[in-house]
Amino acid sequence: MQTLTKKNIPFIFLAVISVFWAFYYQSSNALNGYGVEKPEWLLLIDGLVILPILCFWFVKDKKEAAIKAVAYSCLIILLGSFVIPESSKVVWPYLESLRYLAIGAFIFLEISTILTVFFAIKASLTKEQDPDLAISKPIEKFLGKGAISSLLSFEARVWTYALFSKKIRQQIFTGERHFSCHKKDGAQSNQLGFILIILFELPIMHLLLHFLWSPFAANLTTGLTLLGLVFFIAEYKAIAIRPISIISDSIIIRYGVWNPLRIALSEIAHVQPNSIFIRRSSNVNRFNLAGNPNIEIKLISGKFIYLGVDSPNEFISTVEKYREKSL
Repeated sequence: MQTLTKKNIPFIFLAVISVFWAFYYQSSNALNGYGVEKPEWLLLIDGLVILPILCFWFVKDKKEAAIKAVAYSCLIILLGSFVIPESSKVVWPYLESLRYLAIGAFIFLEISTILTVFFAIKASLTKEQDPDLAISKPIEKFLGKGAISSLLSFEARVWTYALFSKKIRQQIFTGERHFSCHKKDGAQSNQLGFILIILFELPIMHLLLHFLWSPFAANLTTGLTLLGLVFFIAEYKAIAIRPISIISDSIIIRYGVWNPLRIALSEIAHVQPNSIFIRRSSNVNRFNLAGNPNIEIKLISGKFIYLGVDSPNEFISTVEKYREKSL
């Protein structure tokens, strides 16, 4: 928790100074001489000097720190271009030009990394490694373990299942017993229904926005919808391929394209059937798309995990056998 808090300090500082300096430059009060004094160097020091220093001070991974420093600096320059009065801008117009150069370099770096990871993942899948490891290992090799690598693993998994799902078989996942979840209450069929609805509405929505609002709004909305459609297609394919698996000492929960969750058998208080609706809660994790989850797993810590699987009775009996062996 301490490490996570330290890594968040640069972002918290970014949020605080963004709100404060936006108020400072856009209002007239005693702080700025009632609108008379609004020098740009105040935001420049906080956003382009102190903030990058905080990134390198609190983020141990220097590559991650550099990426955050560049990204946050670009956001500060963007903020300044909107909130600093034109009469107060001296250096800022030049910074606004450099912003596009920095963004271009950042995009080039990310594309290079993504292409490298893409080919590494493709090579790993060809060797029939566990697909989750094939995706996460190349990313963690470049970025190390952390929130950014977890996010990129999720994104890579989306594109992997959207484009290469035919190369992935359930049998190559780590696990001694595998359980599916795509047939329960027509979970996968419901996903297909959402995909067809999006495909049907997309051209109509595009035309309406194009003529009633603007071509730019139509193109932007269509682009974002297509990205969302990629996620739905990947989820539709992944939920039938990625299993919930049991090994000698753990349960590995894979559901759709989401990052896997490993639960040690020694951490489980009980496993039992469930038939009631489960509300969202900070103490509850739900892995279920349609209907009510049919498995309840209570951990010794007091946390609950609810699953929707195709064969709940077999799953419970298998978990209990493995728990008895591990004792």
